[in-house]
Amino acid sequence: MKVNLFDHNREQLFPLTLTRPTASLRVGIVTIAEKWEHELRAEIGYRTADYLTSLFPELRDADVHINGSCLPTADLVGLIRNLENGQGIRTGNETVVAVRSATTDWSGIEWRTADATFISYPEDLFTLNEQELIADYERITAGRTSAPLSDSNRVTGEGRIFLESGARVEGAVLNPNGGVIYVGKDAEIMEGSVVYGSLGLGEHAALKLSSKIYGATTLGPYCKVGGEVNNSILQGFSNKGHDGFLGNSVLGEWCNIGADSNNSNLKNNYAEVKLWDYTSGRFRNTGKQFCGLIMGDHSKCGINTMFNTGTVVGVSSNIFGSGFPRNFVPSFAWGGASGFTTYQLRQAFETMNRVMNRRGKELTEDDRKLYEHLFNELAPNRFWETNKSTSNV
Repeated sequence: MKVNLFDHNREQLFPLTLTRPTASLRVGIVTIAEKWEHELRAEIGYRTADYLTSLFPELRDADVHINGSCLPTADLVGLIRNLENGQGIRTGNETVVAVRSATTDWSGIEWRTADATFISYPEDLFTLNEQELIADYERITAGRTSAPLSDSNRVTGEGRIFLESGARVEGAVLNPNGGVIYVGKDAEIMEGSVVYGSLGLGEHAALKLSSKIYGATTLGPYCKVGGEVNNSILQGFSNKGHDGFLGNSVLGEWCNIGADSNNSNLKNNYAEVKLWDYTSGRFRNTGKQFCGLIMGDHSKCGINTMFNTGTVVGVSSNIFGSGFPRNFVPSFAWGGASGFTTYQLRQAFETMNRVMNRRGKELTEDDRKLYEHLFNELAPNRFWETNKSTSNV
């Protein structure tokens, strides 16, 4: 089977999907695309924005098309496997889930109806992370035996723990609290760390000394985390290496949180949190009482940075200084509460190269073209260039 995962409401997931298709978002242990690849034993391609296609190519001969924001279940997988050419699945409100067709003209499709769960907004990632951690754990570990857990650790509570080969866990307190703890290949949980609730720790990721992790939390490949983290997702290659709090948050790739930085995930008046919405150009109600920081790829903050409840930071921004920065920080911003200037592409590329080289990666020409496109496309958001203001809410 050859499958193209098509974008659905990708703009609602900005800034996380400014640099990737919806299906490349990580929720649970793996990305949405990796879930479908595993479930269908399929070759995967993407139907996404033109500027992303060099990095996320489409399969021209795909015979199945699946909504890239849809989370797989056993029922959906069974229905998709049994689709014949010209048949499709959609929800009761007519959101397309999947279609079997050699073309993208679906005008004559015979539709079936099924229930489905979608990632529609950034906050859905941490909200649905517990169920996806458990589902991914079951997919990945089925019929397999965990590597041994050292006797230096203390295991309490109910739940399941699985270590991949090369995983190192010493002197930690592990309590799945009815969920799961998954430690990826060559990942490490250092001495004094406490994990309470479900955790997905990607390959080569690390919890540093005396970390405090509350579920449901996912740390993607090569992430390094210290301090206190609660119900958050780091997509991969991002660091929060020191003390400070990160809660109900999602960080993209190649982000860095400075020492003793904190985010608020609950308003002082316990009111519903609002997040910046790129599609409307204003703040929208999330329906959540707990919602922290949403940060796009390659963005960073200096030491002692304070993020207010429901802060959205675009891609390739650098935040520093005292005080709370505004609730929406556009892409390619340089500064903080005292004001911003533009983080020019030359400077941004220099930093990206240094950061990626530390992980044995390099900024490719396709990467550069992507960020050049975003720098120009997102220029209207840089209010300091146009004398426009975006008020905090």
